Amino acid sequence: MSGGQKQRVAIARAIVKDPAILLLDEATSALDNESERVVQAALDALLTERRRTTIVVAHRLSTIQDAEKIVVFEKGKAVEQGTHQELLSMGGKYVMLQATMAS
Repeated sequence: MSGGQKQRVAIARAIVKDPAILLLDEATSALDNESERVVQAALDALLTERRRTTIVVAHRLSTIQDAEKIVVFEKGKAVEQGTHQELLSMGGKYVMLQATMAS
């Protein structure tokens, strides 16, 4: 199996277990952009339907843009938190990360 296939299987296994808290650590890192969009849309729909606490560790900001709360860490400390729009309006570290990802 490819890395992306292994990741999809791992995500499916985690969801089937139906945990009270779901931790996704770079869950889509081995997926190409199109596969990431498909998996992310499915995860978003499922997590909204089941209303579970989900903690997502991500470097791809597209993975977290729709989260209720985003926490930006720098050197192990939380430096900003809010929704995607709130963080953009702050003009801080999150905006710098967005700019870095876009270039």
